[in-house]
Amino acid sequence: MSVEDDQTVPKTSEARGLDPWARLRRSTAARIGLGRAGDTMPLRPVLDFQLAHAEARDAVHAALDVEALATALAPQQTITVRSAVPDRSLYLRRPDLGRSLDPASRAPLEAAAGPYDCVFVIADGLSAVAVQSHAVPLLARCLPRLKMLSIAPIVIATQARVALGDAVGESLEARLCVVLIGERPGLSVADSLGAYITFDPKTGRRDSERNCISNIHTKGGLDYEPAAQKLCWLIEQALSRGVTGIALKDDHGAPLLPGQPTA
Repeated sequence: MSVEDDQTVPKTSEARGLDPWARLRRSTAARIGLGRAGDTMPLRPVLDFQLAHAEARDAVHAALDVEALATALAPQQTITVRSAVPDRSLYLRRPDLGRSLDPASRAPLEAAAGPYDCVFVIADGLSAVAVQSHAVPLLARCLPRLKMLSIAPIVIATQARVALGDAVGESLEARLCVVLIGERPGLSVADSLGAYITFDPKTGRRDSERNCISNIHTKGGLDYEPAAQKLCWLIEQALSRGVTGIALKDDHGAPLLPGQPTA
């Protein structure tokens, strides 16, 4: 006889309908109403927390598989660059260096200089796992929508921060730069992708001059299709109006959650 069939086994408070937090926990990834066992939390939420913490640490330190990413992007032409950071340890301690382009990376960019309407930069950021998982599917939904634009070779950047895209866009003579970057992992999602859009990219641009689409992933975040709709709308509006950031209001009606109707 299984444990489930044994009527003498006490049922949990959730199974008896006595847990007031059960319904809320099914609706959010937040750790709420975890309960306690004596003076501490029950074993299951403790182990879940430790696993999430380990996944976040692994995501921060993981290396981007550039070759696999370039292969997945084929037949799109790619250029590989890196920031001024020589290793991951220094990358985490010196964000400023992650915003600067390594001098040796300028030559291949200048050799492929446009002008172009747009360049996509795929940057490892703080979660190479997010980039490896989500950048290619997102681009696959964006590029067909942007056929009327001249798109530069896709740039794969390692040890990179968002602002590295400014130097890349400037070197390629692109009117607009879109940086797809791994966001800082949290204890609910370790593979969240962000997209940063900057018109007239050049070294020294401020964060207020960018638009951002955050939380792109398939575990309850912004899925690929609505993210692609919103991103392409921002690209078209930025090129049409000649601005991004606080001067470009994101009022596109793409749904933010699965099943949410479009405005």
